[in-house]
Amino acid sequence: MAFSDFKQISEVQEKFRIKYTATDFFKVETASPSTQFLQEFQFTLQHINVFSSEASRCEAVIFPVLREVYKAYADTYALWIQEPITYDETLSGTPDYLIATKSELGMTVVGTPLILLVEAKKNDFEQGWGQCLAELVAAQKINDAPDVPVYGIVSDGERWQFGKLIDDGFTQNRTTFSIDNLPALFGAINAVFKAAGQTKATGSRH
Repeated sequence: MAFSDFKQISEVQEKFRIKYTATDFFKVETASPSTQFLQEFQFTLQHINVFSSEASRCEAVIFPVLREVYKAYADTYALWIQEPITYDETLSGTPDYLIATKSELGMTVVGTPLILLVEAKKNDFEQGWGQCLAELVAAQKINDAPDVPVYGIVSDGERWQFGKLIDDGFTQNRTTFSIDNLPALFGAINAVFKAAGQTKATGSRH
């Protein structure tokens, strides 16, 4: 069984006995993207049909936004693209994007998973969150630190949703962010990076 086999949040809840709540769990302070990013991003939106396929959404929208926020944390975190993670036969698969601590073994080894981002296939956020929550459970077990939060993001490129798992409780952020308001979206992603940086998880996956 893979992460993608989970189609709904409730499936993951029932299998791993996870409680669900919905509330705005972080405070967002707007963050302005760089002028260079805005120029490139607007050019992309103007000249490329970025929502024509899953690949185009990932490459032209989701990754550039994530990468731009990640730049400020590049000395601390590693950004992985399509990197498989495995806890056991049930909890295995490949997140679209993964933010982890930097391993002491170098950039070829995944450190402690902190943030996982999943693209909402065919704009299906319910399935996206089913997959993402399964990935968060795997990350929590790999880290062997259930009391340390791990964070998830699900996006269809246009809309971005956030959640976190700590112990046996999953909290989905009520507010959804959009590329129509980039300062708010960048502020939300930045808030998650900051929150992840406050964790005390250490170590690396081998």
